[in-house]
Amino acid sequence: MYAIKEAFYSLQGEGARAGRASVFCRFTGCNLWSGRPQDREKSACRFCDTDFIGTDGQNGGKFVTADQLADHLDALWPYLAASGKRYVVFTGGEPLLQLDKALIEAMHARDFEIAVETNGTLPAPEGIDWICVSPKGATTLVQTSGHELKLVYPQADALPERFETLDFQHFYLQPMDLIPLGQQGTTQARALTYCLQHPQWQLSLQMHKIIGID
Repeated sequence: MYAIKEAFYSLQGEGARAGRASVFCRFTGCNLWSGRPQDREKSACRFCDTDFIGTDGQNGGKFVTADQLADHLDALWPYLAASGKRYVVFTGGEPLLQLDKALIEAMHARDFEIAVETNGTLPAPEGIDWICVSPKGATTLVQTSGHELKLVYPQADALPERFETLDFQHFYLQPMDLIPLGQQGTTQARALTYCLQHPQWQLSLQMHKIIGID
């Protein structure tokens, strides 16, 4: 059984694949926060800006088999978008609580390239084409290799130096935006300064929020 909060077709808004047409599949549930505001301050991740509770979002629902979910996601890819490789991004919450070998095989059978955006506290199953790890706080990383490490910045208990020797192709700092109104520019400036001083890291802005798309 797979529980999906929402699924939709849009452009990837951040990181190395920013601007790429994608089907997004947001799984319900996370292992670092319940999703309830009253639990936020006691959770391992305290700055999440995503609603991942329930199955009542756009194209959300429960799916008994991998093929049923794969067909559901396949139908979201526009028929006229024939050129270019199909691309699906599994996100959450924490997608590795549900993404498994059966679903990976079902999406590959439908000619999708598969990406995952994970907090890295669970191991990624084999067969995922693009692994993006976004560390949260003092949690222990289990998934210490992949294609992209995207660190929300700043986090007092997750400094960039902690991750710079890990086996990733790309290292991104993404300014934290769940902060008091009027201070967003401060986090952007700090991230920019850090990237200039540490060229291993690149700046990642959330393009989808800037241009106003999902």
